[in-house]
Amino acid sequence: MTDANLDKIRHSLAHIMAAAVQKLHPEAQFGVGPVIENGFYYDIKLDNPLDAQELKKVQKEMKKLISAKIDFVREEWPIDEAIKYFKEHKQGFKVELLQDLKTKGTTAVADAGDSDLIDNSVEKITTVSVYKTGNFIDLCRGPHIKNTSEIDVDSFKLDKVAGAYWRGNENNPQMQRIYGVAFENKAGLEVYQQMVIEAEKRDHRKLGQQLDLFTFSDLVGPGLPLYTPKGTVLINQLKAALNEISNKYDMQPVSIPHLAKLDLYKISGHAEKFEDELFKVESHYKQEFVLKPVNCPHHTQIYASRPRSYRDLPIRYIEQTMQYRDEKPGQIGGLQRTRGFTVDDGHTFCRVDQIKHEAEMIAEIIESFYKNLGLWGNHWVSLSVRDPKKPEAYIGEPSDWDEAEQMLKEIAQERGLDAKRMEGEAAIYGPKLDFMFKDALGRETQLATIQLDFAMPKRFELVYTDETGKEKNPVMIHRAILGSFERFIMLLIEHFAGAFPVWLAPEQARVLPVSDKFNKYAHEVALKLKEAGVRVETDDSSESLGKKIRNVEMMKVPYALIVGEKEQKSRSVSVRRYQKGDEGQQKVNVFITTLLKNISDKSLN
Repeated sequence: MTDANLDKIRHSLAHIMAAAVQKLHPEAQFGVGPVIENGFYYDIKLDNPLDAQELKKVQKEMKKLISAKIDFVREEWPIDEAIKYFKEHKQGFKVELLQDLKTKGTTAVADAGDSDLIDNSVEKITTVSVYKTGNFIDLCRGPHIKNTSEIDVDSFKLDKVAGAYWRGNENNPQMQRIYGVAFENKAGLEVYQQMVIEAEKRDHRKLGQQLDLFTFSDLVGPGLPLYTPKGTVLINQLKAALNEISNKYDMQPVSIPHLAKLDLYKISGHAEKFEDELFKVESHYKQEFVLKPVNCPHHTQIYASRPRSYRDLPIRYIEQTMQYRDEKPGQIGGLQRTRGFTVDDGHTFCRVDQIKHEAEMIAEIIESFYKNLGLWGNHWVSLSVRDPKKPEAYIGEPSDWDEAEQMLKEIAQERGLDAKRMEGEAAIYGPKLDFMFKDALGRETQLATIQLDFAMPKRFELVYTDETGKEKNPVMIHRAILGSFERFIMLLIEHFAGAFPVWLAPEQARVLPVSDKFNKYAHEVALKLKEAGVRVETDDSSESLGKKIRNVEMMKVPYALIVGEKEQKSRSVSVRRYQKGDEGQQKVNVFITTLLKNISDKSLN
């Protein structure tokens, strides 16, 4: 079955679900019900909340409707007739959408990404399409299957109910969003359900708490993660790995403030793009600043601080710093989407003839970095270009865009990235290669990126003197290797299920004395490891050895080093490896040598 056919089934199931709800709850008012990844949802306003038992009733009713072999019938209605029909049937949300279509030729919902409505490309809308599914009539542009008999009754499941504001606006009525998952057949659904069970074990929010990596505080505010000492180890190790790579490629660390005047972002174009997401700060002296939503405008000002020659280029600035965006409260969750996030940012200023070499170098770094973590291959690459229908959404010259898009296309082909051309996914200032990685649930997260930008240097009047003495604008390449540390750590937690490679693990070894009698020797062993640079702790509690081992397993520490009389006499440790079990007795110095090589190599084993 093709993706298009599966989407039709999922879309049709959204209507069947709405029809089942209407039969069980005639007072229900319906919003929109689009297809989403792995399934569908429908926003519905009901007098009472749907609980798990009620959800089962809706699903049972859906199966009855499917078994009845009902046709999906499309009809074209004059828009005024449609408004009259939905008014008579007390469907106020549908009426609101229709009135917007009539007066504006568009709907805010469609603009926000809910595409289960009318094609709004026409200026004057006089007719709309509706679909009849038995007694249920819905405003929809389709497409749908022809008959419910095309659906396997065991291929779907109603998943959960969540709250959702109408049209995503918290000032609007709150509705119940009923989610469903659907696949080609029962086997597909079972595979997905098994993946969900596995993903729950790997949920970064649960493991983040269990492993004491990060926390959130109501007093600090939602979407603002606080990293514990163990979580900070993760960040510092990732920063060190990035710095090690950067040093090889002559990248220069810089440091910028977290504030800037709004004028900076007006020039760059970000003030308009992030208008609703800017955190504004007013000083005691009535001076207005903005918490930085991006870093690139600051970096342009470092470049502009002195004259530049063609011989100086390329200039490569890198920084690991915080950015801030006022995300909608309903969209914030765990480390997936936060209001404050640390970015691995870099900006290269170069000549046009240097672009290809610089972009290829960044692509090489990205591939090497992800291969070392065992993540390369669990990804795809997007060649993100302009939407030709919306030229007003981008800044810069069309000829610059043409050249930049062609260069990225060639780089992707030459490196065998198999990039998919994605229209409308470009940044406001230029096209990009986005590296999309999957988490434990199969959800895609964009991490690494290479973006070509001809526009911003011109907007900030950045120049260099060429070999003839003429001033020219440099090209700016925006790059991120791991992107947001928050999302990257989320991906790592879920990919490794919290059992990080030794080089990355917050605690690399724990020494376990079999009784109090051997506490002194345990601390001697731990001190030797610490002096060698190993992150080690000692459990000298009065717990039994079995309980100490269980605690090590729960915290997913790579190595448990057990010491007793035999080990003390031979100046050794009994090594127990996470999920591998006993590895025998080793001299302390031998263990340290082996472990340090593992850490130095950044081995995944």
